[in-house]
Amino acid sequence: IPIAELPYIDKSRKAMILYTSGTTNKPKGVVSTHANLEAQISTLVTSWEWTNSDHTLCVLPLHHVHGIVNVISCAMWSGATCEFIPEFSAVEIFRLFKKGKINVFMAVPTIYFKLITYWESLPITEQELLTACMKKFRLMVCGSAALPVSVMEKWHQISGHWLLERYGMTEIAMAISNPFHGERRPGHVGLPLPGVSVRLMGDSEEIKEELEPGEIQIKGPNVFQSYWNKPSATQETFTEDGWFKTGDVAHLDAGYYKILGRSSVDIIKSGGYKLSALEIEEVLRIHPDIEDCGVVGLPDEEWGEVVAAVLVLKNVISKEEINTWLRERLPGYKVPRLYQFVEELPRNAMGKVTKNDLKIMF
Repeated sequence: IPIAELPYIDKSRKAMILYTSGTTNKPKGVVSTHANLEAQISTLVTSWEWTNSDHTLCVLPLHHVHGIVNVISCAMWSGATCEFIPEFSAVEIFRLFKKGKINVFMAVPTIYFKLITYWESLPITEQELLTACMKKFRLMVCGSAALPVSVMEKWHQISGHWLLERYGMTEIAMAISNPFHGERRPGHVGLPLPGVSVRLMGDSEEIKEELEPGEIQIKGPNVFQSYWNKPSATQETFTEDGWFKTGDVAHLDAGYYKILGRSSVDIIKSGGYKLSALEIEEVLRIHPDIEDCGVVGLPDEEWGEVVAAVLVLKNVISKEEINTWLRERLPGYKVPRLYQFVEELPRNAMGKVTKNDLKIMF
């Protein structure tokens, strides 16, 4: 059989365009080169120890980094097996788990939450069978949205796994990750991946130290080339010395990065304070009568912004009762002043709450 030579492709050549999620601005086409993809994929393969004996299940959209790079490309690079289901189904996912072949699983917080809810509805014998199956997995990863600590702890109870949480975005793929070996710290996204440089920059262009919030800025071969047909937007998102400005705010906590939120929607500037919507959400989620929540800042003449919360309730509870409970756990300036109650939070394809839609509710 004649063997054809593969064409030579320069690594600087454009390889892929993915569009940003559009949760805070209009979607932009992110152009990555072959070199970018090689860096993104090979770093994860090494850091998460992919091999050709791995078997994963893709339940994520292929028009986002999490599905196309973290799951499919890493599996292909390693010679691993990647299986698909046509749409999300907790029943089907657990059925495939029970077959005993899958040993790597990656999903977003919403999916883990739905799997937990379904698992809790099963008879004890079925729960025990699934738990025994999941304990044999070598890796479970969560990302694309903030992972509530409550979900992480519950998943550990039912699966035996501390989810490996990491941080990335369309423009950089993955940049920070909890370790495959070692401590996976709840509420934190971990340490910079090999070859990736990370710094936290303040509003006055000063690099932030431990526990000081700053914008995450990234440098490395994983960083995208440009926004498709948007040279001005490309230039604006890089500093003069070549760092990519993510727009996400974090602080360092004993060496691990902790995401405080997206500067445009998750950092609320109220009465001179900078508040993390994610921190307030985390506290709200531990209330026994609250199923889910989203916190935003709304314009206010006196305070600059006021804290507002949209809640999905398990049981009827008043705003006054919630505020009394919150004041025992948060300083008064972090307690929401406005509430809306809904059946379900608006989310995009990756399970991220679309916070601009929450603001419209008020």
